[in-house]
Amino acid sequence: MTFAPVIAFVLALICALPVLQAGNNLARALLLSALSVGLLTWCTRALHLDGLADTADALGSGKPAAEALVIARKSDIGPFGVLAISFTLALQVFALSAAATTSLGAGRGYLMLIIAVVTGRLALLWACTKGVPAARPDGLGAVVAGTVPWFVTIGWTIALLLAAYFALNLVGLGMVIAGIIIGVIVIAIARRRLGGITGDVLGAVIEASTTAALVIGALL
Repeated sequence: MTFAPVIAFVLALICALPVLQAGNNLARALLLSALSVGLLTWCTRALHLDGLADTADALGSGKPAAEALVIARKSDIGPFGVLAISFTLALQVFALSAAATTSLGAGRGYLMLIIAVVTGRLALLWACTKGVPAARPDGLGAVVAGTVPWFVTIGWTIALLLAAYFALNLVGLGMVIAGIIIGVIVIAIARRRLGGITGDVLGAVIEASTTAALVIGALL
């Protein structure tokens, strides 16, 4: 978990390449942004989107923690999960294409996707930092919960804030801050409703944080 941002950085460098060819044509930017997001999803085997869907179904059910966790473990996807995936992918593609067609060119979209993907993994570190419990005694959440020391999480946060500011100035800074805030909110909701994190919650944290960073980057 400590090196998740490094893996994300390498992955984003490759998956963001289609966006570099976007140009100023919106339709072309939408197509290439969809390719980049799709490539990223394929490289991660859609695990994070699956976690997002399961978490949305569990929380959307309104059931007590024990029953909600059972819903999250089911292989099918309910209406809340479908909506969560659809809305998330739409936001990512449109935000990325909007950034790629600005006066600063496609390079801005390329940098934005890299920052957003790494921010998602930074939020993952926050979810695995000491003090955050697991919702159940087994599964990925139980394995990684509390395994990241606070100084590692804070160190990565400072490093990414500085790198994002160097790359896109205040826009990059806003992206990272927004991603962390949304990620922490998802973690807090999971702790209150489910009792802690699970593997599915980790996927939801990554996708929510990445999407928030992209949206803020596009708006700024």
